[in-house]
Amino acid sequence: MRVLHLDAGKTMRGGQWQALRLIQGLTWGGPPGLPSFESTLLARQGSPLFESAANAGLHVEPIGLLRAAILARRHDLVHAHDSRAHSLAAMVGGAPLVVSRRVAFAGSDRSKWKYGRAARYIAVSEFVKSVLVERGVPSEKIGVVYDGVPLLNVPGPVEGPPRIVAPANADDPRKGADLALEAARLAGVELRLSDDLERDLGGASLFLYITRSEGLGSGALLAMSAGVPVVASRVGGLPEIVRHGENGWLVENAPEAIAAAIRRLQGDPGLARRLGRAGRQTVVERFTVERMVRRTMEVYLQVLS
Repeated sequence: MRVLHLDAGKTMRGGQWQALRLIQGLTWGGPPGLPSFESTLLARQGSPLFESAANAGLHVEPIGLLRAAILARRHDLVHAHDSRAHSLAAMVGGAPLVVSRRVAFAGSDRSKWKYGRAARYIAVSEFVKSVLVERGVPSEKIGVVYDGVPLLNVPGPVEGPPRIVAPANADDPRKGADLALEAARLAGVELRLSDDLERDLGGASLFLYITRSEGLGSGALLAMSAGVPVVASRVGGLPEIVRHGENGWLVENAPEAIAAAIRRLQGDPGLARRLGRAGRQTVVERFTVERMVRRTMEVYLQVLS
C-alpha cells in the first residue's frame, strides 16, 4: 500500500517529528501483523523535515500543487500532517485523505470548505477530538492517536545549580516562554530555552512545559521519556498525559504558581525522582513510537477498507 505524506512546515516542531517517525516506522516495516506501507513525503525544500528525511534515506520531494496532484493519483492514501498540507490535499483530490490534527483551536470560518474533504481525521488527543467535533466533524470520522517518542537514555541531574529546561517557543504567542521565564526569575533559578530537547535534557533537573494552548505536548513526553520531572500547564491535552502528583506536576498559567512548583520540586529531590520515574514508565506503557505507528496504520486500514 502506498501513502503520500504532505507537510508544509518551515520548522521542526512536534508535528514534523511525528511525521518523520511515522514514515520511518512505515518504511522499516512497522509493527508485526500489519501490512507493509510504501511512503513518499512531499515537504518544503530546505526545511528541517526535508533534510532530515533525505538524510534518513526516505523518499522525499519538494511540495507543490502540481506534484501533489500527480502523486495523489498514484497512491492509495494521502496523509496531510499540517493545516497548509490539508488545504493543498483538499484542492488536488485523488486518493482518500487522512488529516492529522494537532492544534487545540478551531480555525477560521474561511477554512470550512476543506473539513468535509477528509475521509478520516487523526486527533492527537481527546481534547483535540472534542475541538473537531465542535467544528462540525462527525465523531465517527475521528480517531485519537497519541504522539510517540523515543525512549531517551540521558544522565541524571548534574552537580551544581539546578538545570531547568523549557522549549524555545518565544515566537509563538500561543505558547508560554514569557511565563516560564518570569516564573524562573521569581524562583531564583536560571532557565535554559532549548531548540534541541534531545540534546539539552541530558543532566536536566526539571522540565517546564508552559503553554496557553496545547493539543497534547510531545515535548513534555520527550522529557518524561528521559526521566526528567515535568511541570506543565493545566491546558488542552496535557492533562491526558500528565497526572498531577503522579507522573508530573500541573500548574495554572500564572508565574507565581509556576515558581511555587519549581521551588517545591527543587526542594524535594525524592518527589522529583519519583515523578521522573513514573513519567518514563508512562511513556513506556502508552506513548512509544511503535504504538503511534501501529495506531496510525490501523486508521489507514479502516479508510482503505
